[in-house]
Amino acid sequence: MNESLSSFFARLGEFTFCDPARLYDRKIMNLRRIALLVAALGVVVAVCVQYGTNLLDSAKETVTALPTPGRPPVQVVTPPPEKGGPGKNVGINVAKENALPGTTDWKLKNPGPQNAIEGYADRVSVDPGDKFGLYVSTPARDFQVEAYRMGWYDGKQGRLVWSSDRVRGQRQAAAEMTPQIYMARAPWKRSLEVSTKGWPEGDYRLKLVSAAGHDRWVPLTVRSKSAEGRSVFINAVATWAAYNSWGGANIYGGIKGYGDRARKVSFDRPYTGAGDGLFGWHELPMLTLAERMGIPLAYGTSLELDSEPARFKGARGMIFPSHDEYWSSGMRTNTIALRDKGVNLAFFGANNAYRHVRFESSPLGAERVVTCYKDAAEDPMSLTDTDEATQQWRQAPNPRPEASFLGIQYEWAGVLAPYVVTDPNVWLYKGTGAHAGSQYPGLVRSEFDRVFSDGNTPRPIQILSNSPVVIQGKDKSFANSTYYTTASGAGVFSAGTLGWTCAVDASPCWGKLPKETGKFATKVAENIISAFQAGPAAKAHPAVDNYEKYARPTGRFKYNM
Repeated sequence: MNESLSSFFARLGEFTFCDPARLYDRKIMNLRRIALLVAALGVVVAVCVQYGTNLLDSAKETVTALPTPGRPPVQVVTPPPEKGGPGKNVGINVAKENALPGTTDWKLKNPGPQNAIEGYADRVSVDPGDKFGLYVSTPARDFQVEAYRMGWYDGKQGRLVWSSDRVRGQRQAAAEMTPQIYMARAPWKRSLEVSTKGWPEGDYRLKLVSAAGHDRWVPLTVRSKSAEGRSVFINAVATWAAYNSWGGANIYGGIKGYGDRARKVSFDRPYTGAGDGLFGWHELPMLTLAERMGIPLAYGTSLELDSEPARFKGARGMIFPSHDEYWSSGMRTNTIALRDKGVNLAFFGANNAYRHVRFESSPLGAERVVTCYKDAAEDPMSLTDTDEATQQWRQAPNPRPEASFLGIQYEWAGVLAPYVVTDPNVWLYKGTGAHAGSQYPGLVRSEFDRVFSDGNTPRPIQILSNSPVVIQGKDKSFANSTYYTTASGAGVFSAGTLGWTCAVDASPCWGKLPKETGKFATKVAENIISAFQAGPAAKAHPAVDNYEKYARPTGRFKYNM
């Protein structure tokens, strides 16, 4: 994305009451004392046994929690996992999950200033049942955490899965900045440990609510161990981190400007603004749509795509919901390998896989730092491994244009134009009522992609739209959506606009859109998701190549910002 719009996007940006550690000092607790005290604590022990508390666990770190008078613990109602045979993990039943009662209480009511309450988790994603730490800063005397699984839920988009006791608040340390690298992190003390036991797979917003009434989110993905037979919804967490300016800098700029931009960004800090990165802005609408459809879904992030490709073995499709700009070598290699095994890929945004990054460790664990110098000459890695230098993928020293697996690639930002249909008979447009030349106002928005004649474009490729745009008030170009198929049978769709995901929501991120635009974008997305979930799309829907008619050379624009 170009620097002129970076500031705009940057802004948009198991506890249990019967834990014996709350009754006694864990350092002196042992089996003998439990035996001596069991008579006096009979009632407590009975309750603890009922809730499955492990009375012999004396190693866990704990926190001081304040009682919540008159509030019973939240009753978690989760359908049991389906049986898929010995050793087979078939994951969550999305339709059953979304039939459970939903709520809109996940929405923020009063975020207040940034430091009123904010936090981060020491894990970007966890397996079901894993524990993670929460790091929270607030001047309020105490706070509470509520975990909401996000989905359809009859239009309410969230379900309360868990809530904590009151936890004592504290104002944590100021941001720590790495000199010359301009990487900000929050060197905080852990506020509490949370178990995800009983939490279904999916995307979560953890809502922090202070005693003063301020609230803010922390995102978390409860990832799938297996994606077999399912479509995988990928959270673009590397891109979220790149745009996060908490602590003074992000990949686009620092306090002084572009020169003191961050060369590395950390997950060890809150997200600015509402606290959930780019999830609500770029991903929730498509997640809501997919869950409403009730198709078999699995869940993952940039991190699993980078280093744990085995999780995606046997997947039917991959859903990249919107803005997924920052990609590592592992992400790209593994995605192409999945495509070449017949896994369909759906990219519902633009500017995808544009910047090359590396993942590095932080004091809290592996893959907690995203490295992106944006300039190979600055990146020390260019001296030892040019393949891993972090400039744009299409640039020297080893140009690998992203169009080679997306079909299209980024040209520019700051546009607003109607989406113009080319061939209305293509299967993706079935049921939309579109005809040749149909226009859908506002669907081409902000950043856009197009077909380049010099981008190593895969064939056969079908250009689905050809939408005139004007760049910086003077330069004329076209935005394209594409669909191509491969020898493996995989189909690959690229929307080529950042307007698509928001258009499928009833309240689009960029304000009101014509109803026709929303209906069109929603129906096309449904057609794609359904067809891709059915298996290798090329078998039923081979691409009809029309590349020669629409491909054009690379534009004159500089892509270093």
